[in-house]
Amino acid sequence: MSDEADGRPDGEPDAEGGADGSDQTERTPTPREPGLESSEPAVREVEEGDDPTTPMAPDLPEDVRKYDRFKKMDGATYDRANDFLRDRTYITAREWAIARLCADFRTETGVEMTKIGENLPHLVPFMTDTYTPQAVNQARASFKEKVRKSGATFLYGAMCDFYTAEELDELMYEVTEVAKFLLEVEGVELTVEEELAAEDRIGDVMREVRESSAALRHDHVTCPECGHEIESGTGGHSEHEPASADD
Repeated sequence: MSDEADGRPDGEPDAEGGADGSDQTERTPTPREPGLESSEPAVREVEEGDDPTTPMAPDLPEDVRKYDRFKKMDGATYDRANDFLRDRTYITAREWAIARLCADFRTETGVEMTKIGENLPHLVPFMTDTYTPQAVNQARASFKEKVRKSGATFLYGAMCDFYTAEELDELMYEVTEVAKFLLEVEGVELTVEEELAAEDRIGDVMREVRESSAALRHDHVTCPECGHEIESGTGGHSEHEPASADD
């Protein structure tokens, strides 16, 4: 069974035994998030006083106490969030939540990964384990890698002339709806005017992509590997010699 099929992020490294060994000593792996496989990097079970269903302890950092990004997910399980995402995206619920937290808990010197990991059950309702900073970093890296690969896949699909303009518009509408829903779950309030404006901007960009890719397919392009020019219709490299002074 593949990594994606069993719910484990494809190619994601094991959280145990980080390179520098920090935050790994004297900690024993315990049961993971519901729906996660054994490689998920939870490091200890939440203690009774840390139960996210009880009022937050007074010693929690102020920004953690006030954080309510995922309040609409109160009562939701990890399995439910993960199944929704796996049906519509390439990311897991763990990667989604931690990527959002890394963006929100960024300072001038970097991301507060220790704070995120230690307070994860208080920050995200469907997460029940604390994570090491290394585990937080792994989830963020996995999210970024999946966005990069899926972005390249989507852009190629839009540029390769596989879709008609109408089909591409329909596809953009569907994926935009999913993205907006995730933003709304995170607590972003979008007005109808803002939604329509965003859809118009995205539509304009995609039309430009189609026009530019059509011009690209019917003109020479530069090979991304070696820098040589590829003439349209030949499929081969063409090395253009610089013109001499006598030409």
